[in-house]
Amino acid sequence: MDDQTALLRKHVNGQRLEIAASGAWIADNADDLEPLVDAVASENPQVSSVAIDMRDVKELDTYGAWLLERLVRDRTGQGQETHIVGLSDHYRGLLDEVQNSNRDLPPSFKPAPPLANFFERVGRTMVDVWHDLMAFVRMFGALCAALWRVIKKPSSFRFTSTIHHLDRVGWQAVPIILLITFLIGAILAQQGIFHFRKFGADIYVVDMVGILVLREVGVLIVAIMVAGRSGSAYTAELGSMKMREEVDALRTMGFDPVEVLILPRILALLIALPILTFLGSMAALYGGGLVALIYGGISPDIFLSRLKEAINLSHFEVGMIKAPFMAMVIGLVACSEGLQVKGSAESLGQQTTSSVVKSIFLVIVLDGIFAIFFAAIDW
Repeated sequence: MDDQTALLRKHVNGQRLEIAASGAWIADNADDLEPLVDAVASENPQVSSVAIDMRDVKELDTYGAWLLERLVRDRTGQGQETHIVGLSDHYRGLLDEVQNSNRDLPPSFKPAPPLANFFERVGRTMVDVWHDLMAFVRMFGALCAALWRVIKKPSSFRFTSTIHHLDRVGWQAVPIILLITFLIGAILAQQGIFHFRKFGADIYVVDMVGILVLREVGVLIVAIMVAGRSGSAYTAELGSMKMREEVDALRTMGFDPVEVLILPRILALLIALPILTFLGSMAALYGGGLVALIYGGISPDIFLSRLKEAINLSHFEVGMIKAPFMAMVIGLVACSEGLQVKGSAESLGQQTTSSVVKSIFLVIVLDGIFAIFFAAIDW
């Protein structure tokens, strides 16, 4: 008789199957025990009762108790009356715990219909949009309250902080804004010349560049760049402060984080974005004029003369009116996302990405709303 057989022996006595267990029913003998139990569980299905004698078992752990319970359940499932005899009182409590576990069947998983999944996703998206809208409104209200307190008590205004942020989002952004808008203006003029030349109307590229840059492209490109550059920086800064509990420390000391941290940043954006829009528009017009000279042979005098005829002050005003509204949207979204950062670097990255995506989306939506509005009032 080998060691495996010694762990489990069986004998059929008429309609009764007698199983004798012995040795150590522990996890160390799992490789020997499990095949034996699996074999005994399915053999001799014709018997009506099963007796499992555990009196020679010297050791029993949770693994062994679960094998024994599994054997009992398999035999009981075949309609056989199963009994455990001779089990030491020392192991009775362990077996009782195992017998009471995993009695409930796991709920069956039924995949939802595709249409239900679609509506679930739509519903979850709408809930997320509602939460974002509420966060945006709360931030706007807190900003208005902080601004009102500063107006009542001007000495509480963080002038140095505002200048610092104005330098970062305004002055330091000038080179990249000039470069990108110059290239955009040049590309617009190049594409316009190639297409207008087919109709012998090269000169109309000046009209197209002037109106597009001053009314739409100039402010939109600058706002998108500011959202990606300064908006993400605002979210990352405020999120880092939230992670280091500096925001909570300000509240503990009696300071309003919106007044100390957010108001200077948004005021800096409100000042910087119109200035950057003006500089960007001029750079785009310069790029368009340069390409018009190189590709279209339109001299600077002719370009400027045609530009004066094509545009008027209203085109410039439309672009400049949009700038502060876009700055407000970028600032509110960036600061709101920054204060929603949890205590992990992963959350900081997610909120920063979310800030940029939402800011750019809202800037484009806002530009569309302004375009419809100005078209409606014929301006």
